[in-house]
Amino acid sequence: MSASHHQDIHNKYTLGGILVTLGIIFGDIGTSPLYVMKAIIGTHAIETDVVLGGISAIFWTLTLQTTMKYVIMTLSADNHGEGGIFALYALVKRTKVKWLIIPAIIGGSALLADGIITPPISVSSAVEGVKIYFPELNTVPIVIAILCILFIIQQFGTSLVGKFFAPMMMIWFGMLAVLGAIQITHNMEVLNAVNPYYAIHLLKIHPEGFYVLGFVFLCTTGAEALYSDMGHCGRKNIRISWIFVKIALLLNYFGQGSYLIKHQGETLSSINPHNVNPFYLMMADWFQPFGIVIATMAAVIASQALISGSFTLINEAMRLNFWPKVKIKYPTELKGQLYIPSINWLLLAGCIGIVLYFEESSKMEAAYGLAIVLCMIMTTLLLMYYMVMKRLAAYIIIPVILLYLVIEFSFLIACLDKFMHGGYVTLIIAAILISIMAIWFKAKQIGKAYTKFVKIDNYKKVLAELSVDLSIPKYATHLVYMTNAGRVDEIEEKVMYSILQKRPKRADLYWFIHVNVLSEPYKKEYKVTEIIKDDLYRIDFNLGFREPTKINLMFKEVIKDMVKNGEVDITSRYESLSKNNILGDFKFVLSEKYLSNDSFMHFYEKVVMNTYFFFKKFSLSEEKAFGLDSGSVKIEKFPMVLHAPEKIEMIRVYKEKEV
Repeated sequence: MSASHHQDIHNKYTLGGILVTLGIIFGDIGTSPLYVMKAIIGTHAIETDVVLGGISAIFWTLTLQTTMKYVIMTLSADNHGEGGIFALYALVKRTKVKWLIIPAIIGGSALLADGIITPPISVSSAVEGVKIYFPELNTVPIVIAILCILFIIQQFGTSLVGKFFAPMMMIWFGMLAVLGAIQITHNMEVLNAVNPYYAIHLLKIHPEGFYVLGFVFLCTTGAEALYSDMGHCGRKNIRISWIFVKIALLLNYFGQGSYLIKHQGETLSSINPHNVNPFYLMMADWFQPFGIVIATMAAVIASQALISGSFTLINEAMRLNFWPKVKIKYPTELKGQLYIPSINWLLLAGCIGIVLYFEESSKMEAAYGLAIVLCMIMTTLLLMYYMVMKRLAAYIIIPVILLYLVIEFSFLIACLDKFMHGGYVTLIIAAILISIMAIWFKAKQIGKAYTKFVKIDNYKKVLAELSVDLSIPKYATHLVYMTNAGRVDEIEEKVMYSILQKRPKRADLYWFIHVNVLSEPYKKEYKVTEIIKDDLYRIDFNLGFREPTKINLMFKEVIKDMVKNGEVDITSRYESLSKNNILGDFKFVLSEKYLSNDSFMHFYEKVVMNTYFFFKKFSLSEEKAFGLDSGSVKIEKFPMVLHAPEKIEMIRVYKEKEV
C-alpha cells in the first residue's frame, strides 16, 4: 500500500466511504446507549438532577474525550495512514526514548482485554430485551450461541458480512436518533443538560458520588477502537461520519433522559420489573421486538469490529517483538484483512468465561471500562511525544496533555471503585497480556545482547575455497541462512560455525537473508549486496510492520529479478544437470536456540528466559513464521550461553612414579 494511497484515503471522502465507516468504526461506541444510562441510574430512585447530570456528563465526555482528543487530535497522529497504539508507538519510538515501550505494552494489552469484554456486554445488553416478553428466560445460552457463531465465521473472512454492516449500522443510528427525538419532544427540559453545571453537580448528588464517573466513562469506551481502525476508512470519512454518529447518540441519550424524568421518584424495576433498561422502555410496545432484533445485530457488528481489531493488534505486536509468532491466515484479498486462529479461539474462550461468570450485562458493567481507561492514558503519553516530534510549542502541549491526564485519571480513579465488583477480571486479563508482551520483548533483547557477530571479511577466503573444495560432499547448490545482523559486513558467529565446523557445508552459492521491520505499516523493499562474486550474496528485506513475512515467495521474486538482470546464474552446477539447464536446489538453514546449562543468570533473567522458552514451545516454528517450505529447511540447534562462567581453575594430578 503506497504512501500516495494513504494520502488519498485520508484526504478524500465519499458517500460509500462514509457508509463503510459507519459499519466498521463506530460499532463499539455506537452500542453504548444500551447500557450507559441504565448503569448511571442503577437501582436508585430516579431524580431529575441525577438524570440531567448524567446526560450532561455524557455530552461533555463525548465532546472532550471522543471528539476533541480522538476525532480531531489523535486521528492526526497516523503512521503512514495507520492508527492504533502500536502504530503510534512505532512512530514515536524514533525519538529513541526507551521508556515509551511501557505505555505501548500496557495500552495494547488493555485494548486486547477490552476486546474480551466488549462482545459479552454488547450482546447481553441487546439480548436481555427479550425479557420483556419472557421474564424468566435465561439469556446466557442465547448470548453464548451468538458469540460462538460470530467467532466461527471469522475464519471465512468478513468481506461478505462487511457489506451487510454499513446498511445495518445506518438503520441502528437512524433508530437511535428517531427514538431519542420522539422522547425529547415530550420534555424539552432535558436539553438543559448541555450546561456543564449539571455534570459537576452530579458528582455531589449521585449516591455513588465521584465514582459515578466510572459509569459515565462507558459512553466513550469505543474511542480507542475508532483510532485503531483508521487505516481501513480514512481520517476524513471518520470525521464526517462522526458528526452524524454523535448527533444520533446524543439524541438517544437525551431521549432516555426525557423518558426517565417523566418517571421521577420511581426505580427502573418499578417501571418494568422484567426489563430495567431505559433504552427499551422508551420504545413503543409495538416496536420493541424490532428494536431488540436491530440492537442485537448492532451488538454483533460492534463485537466484530473489536475481534478484527484484536487480530490487527496481535499481528503488529508480533512484528514489534511483543508477542510469540502465531499462525496468520488471509481469508480474503482485502488489504489488512487477516485471521489468527489461536487468538480467535482464545477470545471466544474469554468471552464465554465472562458470560458464564457475570451472567447479566448489569454485572459486566463493573468489569467494563477499567482496562480501556488505562489504554487511553497510555495513548495520551505517546501522543505527548508525537506532539514533541511535530515541534509544537510547549504552551500548547503542556495544557492539552495535562487536561486529558486529569480527565482520564479521574475516570481511572472512578473505575477503580468497580475493582471488587468485577473490575479485577479485566485487570487480571490485562496483567497476563502485559506479562507475556514484556517477557517476550525482554527475552528478545537479552538474546540479541548475547548474540556474537563476526566480520564477513575474515571468512571470505575460506568460503571461496570451501565452495570449490571437491573433497567435501556438496550440501546444496544454494545454501540460505536467515540472519539478524543489521550490518551488511557482519554475520552471527553461529552461522560461520554452522558452515565451517558443524559438518562443513559446501555450496555453489551462499545467501544471507535479513528482514528489517520498519516503523511504517506498509512497505516491501529489498536490497542485494554482492559480497563474493558468484559465491556469496546478502539480501535485505525492508518490510512494514503490517506486511506478512512470506520469505519463500519474496526470495523467489528476488532471484527471478537477479537472473533477468544477469546478476546470478542459478543453474545447477552438477555437470549432468548443468548441460540440461536444470535449476539448482535451495536449502534453508535455520538456527533454533536453547538455553545452555553453562549459563549463569540473575533471578529475573531466569524467570524471563525460562518463561520465554516455555511460550516458544507453543509459538509458530521459524520455518512457518518465515513462510518457508519445510522440505527445503534444515533446523540446527545452538546453545544460548548467558553470562558464561569465568575460566575454571583446575589442578592436574600426575601419576606418581613407582620407587
